[in-house]
Amino acid sequence: MTTHTVPMDFITLAHRLADAARPIIKQYFRTPMEIDDKDDSSPVTIADREVERAMRDILSQAAPEHGIIGEEWGEDHADAEWVWVLDPIDGTKAFITGKPCFGTLIALTHRGKPVLGVIDQAITDERWLGALSHGTTLNGGKVETRPCKDISKAYAYSTGPELFGPKTRKAWDRIVGSVKNARYGADCYAYALLATGFVDLVIETGLKIHDFAALVPVIEGAGGIITDWHGKALSLKSDGKVCAAGDKRLHAQALDILQWR
Repeated sequence: MTTHTVPMDFITLAHRLADAARPIIKQYFRTPMEIDDKDDSSPVTIADREVERAMRDILSQAAPEHGIIGEEWGEDHADAEWVWVLDPIDGTKAFITGKPCFGTLIALTHRGKPVLGVIDQAITDERWLGALSHGTTLNGGKVETRPCKDISKAYAYSTGPELFGPKTRKAWDRIVGSVKNARYGADCYAYALLATGFVDLVIETGLKIHDFAALVPVIEGAGGIITDWHGKALSLKSDGKVCAAGDKRLHAQALDILQWR
């Protein structure tokens, strides 16, 4: 059986998870704390770990039959029919430098397909939620992407040029030369702005499942499109290259430019 809509109970549960994350994030934001480096040299803080632990504790009680994939505490029954994918603080570098453009990412997948996503920004009190057959909302109000049929008119975002390797950097540079304006440093917040109609294009590489699973329902529910650089749907097997656009015509142009040699 394939799900055609997300049960309201699961949407309510997603809100509970985001609600649990907020006070922890507010407690630690712009306060001195110890910063550790993970094996991949990315930073992690006590806030990251406590937020994910709080969400996992709720899931263990509310949905013990569901699986979990978390950035900080690993996998638990990841082969289950329903799996929650958690990134407690996407944009930890922004968080530790006091910049409020990070977010808590919460996704629910059904048989590997992301069907519910949350981008929650605790400091600015903004919550985007997208779910299959429910559309995307910002604090309960419906949001939509904006039309942009020509890449020369597009406003594009990426987290930072340093994330691109030698080959992918050339592709990104071609995008920069094609759009009206390219900006950096928004992490998951850029995708939220795309879903709300303020940004047209977000292109990144090196993302992991917990970085992009929540973005899929949010972008698609707002009328946008998000795939890998070859136009394939994002999944657990995706290579981490992401192209999101508010307009399918723009998305096609961006993919074409990314594939130039």
